[in-house]
Amino acid sequence: MSSVRRPLLTATAAGTLLCALWFVPSANASQDAPARGTAATSSSPRAEQVTQARVVTATAAESADEAAQAELADTGSFDTTPYVVGGSLFLAVGAGFVVYSVRRERLGF
Repeated sequence: MSSVRRPLLTATAAGTLLCALWFVPSANASQDAPARGTAATSSSPRAEQVTQARVVTATAAESADEAAQAELADTGSFDTTPYVVGGSLFLAVGAGFVVYSVRRERLGF
């Protein structure tokens, strides 16, 4: 492979990796309550008690979620400064590596 195409291949691989990581889902998607409509269809009294308990738990979880959402709306946004500084630092280090690589190639090392 030509040494001229190597940086282009590296940049393409890095860009592809960053694009792939962009679509990674966040970790805050969870289901605490059972899905609706999946209650047991048994005629025993115990099954009926369990079904009622699930409905009460699901209702309580929904009201807790609504309360949590109201609290989160009041707290404002989170601080992005560390992410901006860290991203800028990694960008600068990467640019430094590119400059160093080009310099080594032109000097014939």
